[in-house]
Amino acid sequence: MTHPTPTEATDPAQRTVPELVEDIQALTAEIQQLYCQDSLPWIIGYSGGKDSTVILQLVWGAIAALPPEQRTKTIHVITTDTLVENPVVAAWVSQSLEQMKGAAQAQGMPIEPLLLKPAVKDTFWVNLIGKGYPAPRQGFRWCTERLKIRPSDDYIREKIRESGEVILVLGTRKAESASRAALMTEHRKWRVFSHMNYNPSRPNSLIYTPIEDWRTDEVWLYLMQWPNPWGNDNKDLFTMYRGATADNECPLVIDTSTPSCGSSRFGCWVCTLVAKDKSMEAMIQNDEEKEWMQPLLDLRNELDVENDLDRRDFRRRQGHVQLYERSVPGADTTEVVNIPGPYTKQWREEWLRRVLQAQAEARHNAPNEMKDIELIALEELSEIRRIWLEEFHEFDDSLPRIYETVTGIPFRDPRPNAGNSLLGEDEWSILEDICDDSMQFELIARLLDTERQYQTMSRRKGVIEALEKPFDTSSRPRDEAMDYARSRRLVQQAATSGEVDTIKQLFAPEQPEADQPEQQDQDQTQEAPTWGAMKFGART
Repeated sequence: MTHPTPTEATDPAQRTVPELVEDIQALTAEIQQLYCQDSLPWIIGYSGGKDSTVILQLVWGAIAALPPEQRTKTIHVITTDTLVENPVVAAWVSQSLEQMKGAAQAQGMPIEPLLLKPAVKDTFWVNLIGKGYPAPRQGFRWCTERLKIRPSDDYIREKIRESGEVILVLGTRKAESASRAALMTEHRKWRVFSHMNYNPSRPNSLIYTPIEDWRTDEVWLYLMQWPNPWGNDNKDLFTMYRGATADNECPLVIDTSTPSCGSSRFGCWVCTLVAKDKSMEAMIQNDEEKEWMQPLLDLRNELDVENDLDRRDFRRRQGHVQLYERSVPGADTTEVVNIPGPYTKQWREEWLRRVLQAQAEARHNAPNEMKDIELIALEELSEIRRIWLEEFHEFDDSLPRIYETVTGIPFRDPRPNAGNSLLGEDEWSILEDICDDSMQFELIARLLDTERQYQTMSRRKGVIEALEKPFDTSSRPRDEAMDYARSRRLVQQAATSGEVDTIKQLFAPEQPEADQPEQQDQDQTQEAPTWGAMKFGART
């Protein structure tokens, strides 16, 4: 079989309907040839959107036309559920996979649908509410790797280990955006066959993109005119798309080279990488039956604030102050500021309340088929509780109390012996009352909880190191910690540039004033300061 080269092929921008039909026929033959020529497993990225639906229909139709004895190679259809998908789209995808599984068995098709999910430790709410990660931004885009790349990448790695090499079939198209077109053009450097190239980001894998040159109107024409082989109604898909302003879908993200879905039509409902969630807004405005999603949209907008410094710790998650130099807007100068850390305890608890409240409101107002919608899973709540107790040492164990207050239902932790503690809310309140400030309170809370964690161990090896650690992260008030960080930065800069005099000056002891000899003598006779005094300074 011969294939037209890019220069010989018809310009997609000028292609007519008969020419599109010819291209579909050519792609059908091409898919059959690629499928039969080796034993490499195929992995189709299916998001439930228009482009991935076209890809799966093309492959399904081509393989169905083969004699049953030639359908020997399994085609894995994978979908990644981030657990924060647009609920309407998530329901559509889930329904599609169930229909797909049944239709494949009935038709004798070697197609295996699989829904992938991130590990509990990687989910959106465990990171935002549990660890206190701020809502994602372009400068700190922590979500894509954890929610999208890892689940699919782990699965692809597993298939590569089993077979040595795999072929990834994706529905990416150049017409979707200029950036996507540029990236796909760049990948043509690794082309090995028509519509296929080596994956530069994943060794031992090939990427096959049959509809890379299709226009959007051609995508819809195909979906409306060619029946869906697993029983979905593509008109419902069209209805789901209608009403929003953008025309992109979130692709299956397989690695960091996959085009971003930040500006896509359908993606995560919590996404703060875009100015607005236009798809959800359009659904709520255009369809009364979808107004129940308003609490989700409100919560997403509350997460998306430009300046959230009042909600975050001045220290990084490991407890250290980190500084960076930036330009001052409107001035020809720079300033040194600190990089803020995770959400504070107050705001982590507040986000938990708001998620649970949004879930309760959505369940109350949603149609029957969505009454059991779950915005945050029990396993996620258990992991958040563990992080608060074991990593933040917040032994007041506030999660069960917040959960019962919002839902009216006692929290049942699935982890065995979860929440067992000799300390609790009463001890937390007493300690908070007797401490001089928040830093002292945090330090003693960490020390007490660290000691508690080692109390039940048969060997207490490492307890001293564990008790030392809080003094490096929790002992200094904000102003003192910032001054200390600035001093360290100056020392590092001076050491790097070899400024010996500057270093001497920074470390030079303060000289007593000449007119205070008695005070000097008195200071020399005082006892050496205690460890706590050095850490906390004088109390007023």
